[in-house]
Amino acid sequence: MNLLGILLFSGLITACRGNSSYSLPPKLLLVSFDGFRADYLQNYEFPHLQSFIKEGVLVEHVTNVFITKTFPNHYSLVTGLYEESHGIVANFMYDVITKKHFSDSNDRDPFWWNEAVPIWVTNELQENRSSAAAMWPGTDIPIHNTTPSYYMNYSSSVSFQERLNNITSWLRYSSPPVTFAALYWEEPDASGHKYGPEDRGNMSRVLKEIDDLIGELIYKLKILGLWENLNVIITSDHGMTQCSKDRLINLDLCVDPSDYTLIDLSPVAAILPKRNRTEVYNKLKNCSSHMSVYLKEDIPARFHYQHNDRIQPVILVADEGWTIVLNKSSPKLGDHGYDNSLPSMHPFLAAHGPAFHKGYKHSTVDSVDIYPMMCHILGLKPHPNNGTFGHTKCLLLDQWCIKLPEAIGIVIGALLILTTVTSLFIITQNRLSAPRPFSRLQLQEDDDPLIE
Repeated sequence: MNLLGILLFSGLITACRGNSSYSLPPKLLLVSFDGFRADYLQNYEFPHLQSFIKEGVLVEHVTNVFITKTFPNHYSLVTGLYEESHGIVANFMYDVITKKHFSDSNDRDPFWWNEAVPIWVTNELQENRSSAAAMWPGTDIPIHNTTPSYYMNYSSSVSFQERLNNITSWLRYSSPPVTFAALYWEEPDASGHKYGPEDRGNMSRVLKEIDDLIGELIYKLKILGLWENLNVIITSDHGMTQCSKDRLINLDLCVDPSDYTLIDLSPVAAILPKRNRTEVYNKLKNCSSHMSVYLKEDIPARFHYQHNDRIQPVILVADEGWTIVLNKSSPKLGDHGYDNSLPSMHPFLAAHGPAFHKGYKHSTVDSVDIYPMMCHILGLKPHPNNGTFGHTKCLLLDQWCIKLPEAIGIVIGALLILTTVTSLFIITQNRLSAPRPFSRLQLQEDDDPLIE
């Protein structure tokens, strides 16, 4: 009982400590470095990022959503929804009813985005709050007729420093205050495609540049007085795997291009048959042993990639490291989009600030779990989502969290204590109730014995 009392008391103390950090309106900055594969942290040096992690929390692997592409996963991070639910199902999409096309260079129609409500819209609609964004996918589009109060129209030519200067200025000086901000950078994704993640020479240089940018971010927040009261999450949308010109799947050798329309290519190809769906499917099914071919209704449930009209009738999924091509197509040396159960597709998450523990490591969460956690930090009511807040409680200072091994230890310890106390009680009761041992009657000198 004493042990349980101590645990409850310590939980209350932790909760009080967490709440004391919220005397100022909670603020959150979400930062994404595109294509930052989780195990880069183990394979390369990151002095600035590791310092950030040492004073905060680290989730070593984030299980992202299928398909593991940029637009879908960035929208899952800020909505807590699987792709079939938020509607951004690929970087290239086609809507058969409206005949509209979506691509990374043709993404500004709200039609594609309005199936979900991202966190910056929810935050923007609160009284005395505003949102800001620097190049995060979707933030320069009026989703449900709402954009962040402060945002930048997307352009890959804008430097990280300019994006950072805008974000920090908005966080520091805006009224009403910016309480949610998002910052996006295209690296190390671009270099991962160009060189492949196994090119240690080039990737070492690129990842050092990333770490230097994180150093700039931390320095900027400190000199502007934002560091102590701002919650910062650094994460990514997906990882990267090595590809090769020797691992190609040529669709033109399997099916006539006139039989279908190609909506999206490698490593998950979206096929819209023009005539006989079954015939196209059967030809593709026998195309390569390094590619899974699914009719839409047969896509595995674990992908959560079936219930949306923008998902095409036939989906091809290449094995890790294999590239789906057409004739005369040249493969990238690195790519992503593969099965989201693959460790190479996983990003990481690091976080620092008054909402988070210090020096804490966690093995894994799902990317859809990040949205309800961010809503909790900001005090927002989340929209319906596929995430689970309980999966991220251990990261947060105001939440009482016991891991499974600890819980088992506490239960075993409590049972041992209860057993010991019960045994002692039984032994004591037995001693008190037992008859006294026989003792000979002692006669006084003037007493006569009854029998001589």
